[in-house]
Amino acid sequence: MTIVIEEIVCGDESEEKNIPVNEKELVLDGGFLVPQINSFGHTFRDYNVESERKDGVEEFYRINHINQTYEFVKRMREVYGSLNRVEMSIWECCELLNDVVDESDPDLDEPQIEHLLQTAEAIRKDYPNEDWLHLTGLIHDLGKVLLHPDFGELPQWAVVGDTFPVGCAFDGSIVHHKYFKENPDYNNPTYNTKYGVYSEACGLNNVMMSWGHDDYMYLVAKENRTTLPSAALFIIRYHSFYALHKSGAYKHLMNEEDIENLKWLHIFNKYDLYSKSKVRVDVETVKPYYLSLIEKYFPAKLRW
Repeated sequence: MTIVIEEIVCGDESEEKNIPVNEKELVLDGGFLVPQINSFGHTFRDYNVESERKDGVEEFYRINHINQTYEFVKRMREVYGSLNRVEMSIWECCELLNDVVDESDPDLDEPQIEHLLQTAEAIRKDYPNEDWLHLTGLIHDLGKVLLHPDFGELPQWAVVGDTFPVGCAFDGSIVHHKYFKENPDYNNPTYNTKYGVYSEACGLNNVMMSWGHDDYMYLVAKENRTTLPSAALFIIRYHSFYALHKSGAYKHLMNEEDIENLKWLHIFNKYDLYSKSKVRVDVETVKPYYLSLIEKYFPAKLRW
C-alpha cells in the first residue's frame, strides 16, 4: 500500500524560488553544500514549473483554513493525545513511512524515510556533536502516520501544510489568508483579537496550533517522556509554522525559552528543505547509529 501525500506549499513561495548562484551562499553553517536544483532539475520550491498544481494547493488551504478552528484542534488533541492506537518503536514508525511517497512535493519523489535520513545526515555532517539534532531530523515528520489507516486516515488538510495558532487572530502572513473569513473563529470576539485566549509572552507551549503531523509527533514525544532537549520538541512542533520562522509573526506570544529555541529551528529548517536530493542514504549503513540515538532518547516502545 502506498499513501500519497499532497504536500502543500509552506510559507511564502517567493522567498525561496531564487537559489543563490554564488558558491559561498550555497554552503550551510558547517559545510553542507546546498544543491542548486532538486530531484527534478528545478530550483527548490518553485511551484511555477508545476502550474497545474496551483488550484489544488489553493483548494487545500481553503478547506484547511475553514476547518482548523479552536474547537476542532481541542477535539483532535483529546482524541489523539490519548495515544491508544498502537505501540511501536521509533524505527518501526520510520519503516511504516516507507508506504508514504510525497508525489506532489516539487523537490522530492522518494519515500519519506529517504527525506528523514537525508535531513538527519546533512545535520550530522555539520553538527557532529549535536546528536539530539540528528535524531530530531530523523523523527520530525513521523506524525504523517496520521494518514495511515491504522491512525484514522485523516484527510490531507488535517495532516500537512503550514501550521498556525488557533484561539487568536489569524496573521495576514499565513498563506491564502483570505479563506480564514469562512472560519467560524474569524468573527468570534473570543478568538479574533491579537491575543485571543492567550496573553503576552505566555509561551508557545501554552498556545494551541492547527492540527497536523507536527503537533501529533510533539505529543507522542512529550507523553512518552523523551529525554530530547526542549529545542528538539520546539523544532518538531513548529517546523511548519512559517508565519513565525519566516515572517516573524506571533512573537508577542513567545517567552524567553521560545526565543532561544527559535535559533535552532532556523538552523534546522535549512536542512529540512535543502537536503532533499537524489543523493541516496544507505539505510543499513546508518541504521545502527540512529538506533543508538533512539535508545538514548526514547523508550523501546512508544504509545502512538
